[in-house]
Order: sequence, then structure tokens, then C-alpha cells
Amino acid sequence: MRILLVEDSLSLSDALKTVLQKEKYEVEAAFDGEMGLSMALENIFDLIILDVLMPKKNGFEVLAEIRKQGLSVPILMLTALSQEKDKIKGLDTGADDYLAKPFSIPELLARVRALTRRKGEIIENNELVFMETKLSLTNHTLYYKDKSVKLSVKEFNIMHYFFTNPKMVAEKEKMIYKVWGFENDFESNNLEVYISFLRRKLNFLNTPFQINSIRGIGYQLLPKQI
Repeated sequence: MRILLVEDSLSLSDALKTVLQKEKYEVEAAFDGEMGLSMALENIFDLIILDVLMPKKNGFEVLAEIRKQGLSVPILMLTALSQEKDKIKGLDTGADDYLAKPFSIPELLARVRALTRRKGEIIENNELVFMETKLSLTNHTLYYKDKSVKLSVKEFNIMHYFFTNPKMVAEKEKMIYKVWGFENDFESNNLEVYISFLRRKLNFLNTPFQINSIRGIGYQLLPKQI
């Protein structure tokens, strides 16, 4: 499970990263708001831990832009600001939880566990779930009822993006950016090829949903029409 930690205090960032890694989380760190926003938009994370008081962009600005881009990744705000109005501002902007400094490590870990289980998307055995279909984060396999199918790395990254943003129309450019990054050898039809592979695998599993093309925009997971 991947966590993005956005915290400008190097000592606190290092300490939190060590603690989270001991709990078997994969952690990437950013040290200012602009860096954190860039990493959040360019990569796939299961949780973002976001400090409020940071240089370049503060946590509220980063949070607002992440939500503006349509990402539903859980976000835990960390801040020395303890006033009620600041907590309300964070939650109203789209934060999922709020933890005031100083905090205890057990409380932080408890909140991380709670957020990564939110809305039933991530369950105890490290799986993402959408319409009773499970995507294993450990062996890159899709399961539906008594059937399963193995995914390639790129197929897994695409399905991970879909499952963590199940109600969002996934724009082609954003998907390409997140799955392939800045690879110079990327060809425009690569995404369509992998979408075709995934459609075949979903048909094999007979899942209750399919990948629909949204003309001129991208793709979306939608229930099959009966």
C-alpha cells in the first residue's frame, strides 16, 4: 500500500517514514507543497498524509487542487493549527481526517488504518473492491466469485487507478501520465491496447461492470446494461 507523505520538517518526515515503513507501507516523501502536489497528480497512492503549514503551497491549496483534479484518494491533514475554523476549512476542502500536532504514533497509525479502509474500498487482506470484484495489491490479480485472472504491471496500474477513482471519468492524458509517466517511447495507442486487454479479462471474469469509452475524454467503470 503506497502512502505519499507531504511534510516540510525533514526530521518529522524521516521519523514518520520510518514508522510507516515498519508497518509495511511503501512511503514516498515530499518536502513542500508544490512537490507534494506534483507527486500526487503524477503517481498512484492509496493515502496522502498532508501537512498544512508548508512553503510554496500550503496544505489547503494542495488539497483543493487534488480534489479539483477529481482524485478521491484519502487525505489525512497534519497541522499545528488547532483552531476549530482551521479543522472545518480542511474538512470542507475535501480532507478525510484531521490530526493536530503534537500527536501520538499509535493514533496516527490508527487513523491511517481507518482511512485506508474507508468506504469499503480497501479491506483487511490488502485488496481494492469494486462491485464485488477484488483487485489484489500483493499479487496483481483480479477476482470475481470463483474466477481469477492475473494482470501485467501496466494492466494492474490501470485497474488500480480505476478502482481508487471508481466514479470518476478517467481522462486519457491523466491515465497515460500516471501509468507511463514521461517515458519517451510511449505511443498514443498503447493505452487503447491495454484497455482492450483488460476488457477481455473482465469479460472472462463476467464482472458486473465494464470499461466504457467516454467519447473525447477517456474511460469509466460502469455497470453492465441488462
